[in-house]
Amino acid sequence: MSFRAFSPLAIAIAATLAAAPARGQEAPVQASTLDTVIVTGTRVADRTVAESQSPIDIITPEALQATGTTELATALARALPSLNFPRPAMADGTSGVRPAQLRGLSPDQVLILVNGKRRHVSALVNVNGTIGRGSSAVDLNAIPIAAIERVEVLRDGASAQYGSDAIAGVVNIVLKGAGEGGSISLGGGEYSEGDGRQWQLAGDAGLSFGNDGGTLHLAAQVGHQDPTNRSGPYQGTAPHTGNFPGVGERAFKMGDPEVDQFAVSANAAFDIGDSSQLYATLIGSNRDIVSFAFYRSRNHSGQGALLAQVYPDGYVPEINQISQDRSVVLGARGSTGSGWNWDISYNFGENDLDFYTQNTINYSLGVGSPHRFYTGNLQYRQDVVNADFSRALDLGLAYPATLSLGAEYRNEEWRQSAGEPDSYFGSGAQGFAGFTPRNAGSYERHSYAVYAGLEADLTDRFSAGIAGRHEDYSDFGTETSGKLSARYAFSEAVALRGTVSSGFRAPALAQQNYQAVTTNINNSVVTETGTFPASGAVAQALGAEPLKAETSLSYSLGLVLQPAERLYITIDAYQIDIDDRIVLSSNLNLTDNQAAQDLLASLGINGVTAARYFNNAIDTRTRGVDVVGTWTVPLAASALDLTASYNRNKTEVTRIAPNPPILDQLGANLERIGRDERGRIEEGAPRDKFALGALWRAGAWELAANATRYGEFTSRHASNPAQDQTYGARWTLDTSVSFRPVAGWTFTLGADNVLDEYPEKTIFPNSTSGMMPYSLYSPFGFNGRYVYGRVGYAW
Repeated sequence: MSFRAFSPLAIAIAATLAAAPARGQEAPVQASTLDTVIVTGTRVADRTVAESQSPIDIITPEALQATGTTELATALARALPSLNFPRPAMADGTSGVRPAQLRGLSPDQVLILVNGKRRHVSALVNVNGTIGRGSSAVDLNAIPIAAIERVEVLRDGASAQYGSDAIAGVVNIVLKGAGEGGSISLGGGEYSEGDGRQWQLAGDAGLSFGNDGGTLHLAAQVGHQDPTNRSGPYQGTAPHTGNFPGVGERAFKMGDPEVDQFAVSANAAFDIGDSSQLYATLIGSNRDIVSFAFYRSRNHSGQGALLAQVYPDGYVPEINQISQDRSVVLGARGSTGSGWNWDISYNFGENDLDFYTQNTINYSLGVGSPHRFYTGNLQYRQDVVNADFSRALDLGLAYPATLSLGAEYRNEEWRQSAGEPDSYFGSGAQGFAGFTPRNAGSYERHSYAVYAGLEADLTDRFSAGIAGRHEDYSDFGTETSGKLSARYAFSEAVALRGTVSSGFRAPALAQQNYQAVTTNINNSVVTETGTFPASGAVAQALGAEPLKAETSLSYSLGLVLQPAERLYITIDAYQIDIDDRIVLSSNLNLTDNQAAQDLLASLGINGVTAARYFNNAIDTRTRGVDVVGTWTVPLAASALDLTASYNRNKTEVTRIAPNPPILDQLGANLERIGRDERGRIEEGAPRDKFALGALWRAGAWELAANATRYGEFTSRHASNPAQDQTYGARWTLDTSVSFRPVAGWTFTLGADNVLDEYPEKTIFPNSTSGMMPYSLYSPFGFNGRYVYGRVGYAW
């Protein structure tokens, strides 16, 4: 069936007919999924996955721990076909704080919640040539897996319910809150290449406080990861010049960073009286990340005499990020005698990123130059005050309706601080020169929101909902969004559901204000690239306009099937139109463009060979389909759980705003949205993803296997179509075996990517003379087989 069959009008009509079956009409199925009561995308107190009007995925702790990964985002990407989490290397800050994308959209177009409360974004803005370029997104890996009870993924637009960012969907991480039980585990492994060794110690425990009705659940994890390197040898013809080593030398470091990490969490609730409760959630994490910049040859920038005394064989600068993440939610909830449920909370979140450049040198300081520099800081913080109210209404329907309403105040602040003077003096620290005082600044805004919704089971088979939200931002104005949803059950085995929603995303403070000059290699050419704020003098001189919110209109139509007992299938098609999408412009090449360089020099900018800025220059349309199936096969003395899931989506750029006249005047090659950036949006993510899973349990043994097919993706060259490359689809297989000799103990041996699959190699003209043999877009990285072991005890 063609996606074109789902026209906006057809889906809107279908959505008004869709509805939910009566509670209790579903046949018994897996309690861990279909009968789970959800808290995402609905205000109804007892709505389950099976009754949801929008597609919901439930990711259990067992699914998160089914592989050897210690990263939440990696675990989610293996469990969800609609989530893409590449592993870029040599991408400055993005190598350590990597973004994930849902349904092929930008990483900052999915909203992350923890226990239903908005999670703060990272202070980092991704400005290099990776998937998610230009985004400022939540760092999922700052949340400890040991603390998680389950993850609810709403694959539907939800700005009317949750506000900005919820265009692609919502990921709600529900933390463990029980006042009893716990676990502890120790695991470790390494890649078949002999590198990337890692270990992690994790645990959690629940505590109860007597007869007061208080519970506290604590979790912590600590671990270390060694770096990997999958770079290739230099195969060019000019040895030891610029960023290139001698012929045949393997000097680059292309792979995962070195990471030391520690995270803790506490989730508490205390009863006050018979109908009220105080609650608190705290999460803190520290990560020390060392990633790698481009190699500098022994005569880099004509500094042979100096380097002979310091780095006679050349050197690879290292970028050290110290990421500190803190969040606190304090609140009270309860019910009144008149039937109202209420929840009032304060939510604080902060991400603090310190940058150091090490194993480096500032040529301007000569032989006495330090080899490690403090190069600056990025910081983001948010404060949110929220009040939610809901109650059941007797409207004479089959079941009471649920009315919800609320208000929210949010204050955000983003700061960029300068590094030490030696880091940016003269030529600056190689690899990543420090932020300068000119880059530094503190930026703040606030917003107010009011929202309301109504959900009702109109008959035993038919339910529907409506929601609306109005927000007022101090820096760009107001936005209003709405949503209609419905579900209709033809029988216990077949139901139809659909939604129509509008949404928006406010420009991130980092997108509005970030500025820096960094070294990049674009199409094997080294450039000093400046990123300038759209409202600043430099970007304005190059045709920029102040950023505004992007807006969306989404449609979905889904089929829910239960053709046999314990067999459950959902099929959901969707279309997401985004207007005025916020993107980072292509790198405007200013080399040999004297007019452009003179223009920047008049504004105090010298030595920049490329420039870029954020803009609202494109509209996009994303069409896709999600298919999810689960089947529990009862066996005589064992159990077999089978899963299959598939996502296919395609994003098209439907409009590109005219190139600013000043860019056309300065040079025909200065195109604000070039073919490389358009290609990254349209073809950079896999076209489809297919996953098959099997879990067999028999006595003390458990065997698991998960096969994933990552579809093809394309990297477009900035100017030469002959250098475009489409990378073929690849299968990976993860396997594990667990043994439980006595109650509580579990011993696991496993291998991720057990067949040692690598992505297709990059063609030589795009490989930086052979030294970067794999694409940074690869959805499963390029490290090969990872073998691990784990021992755990639960009580």
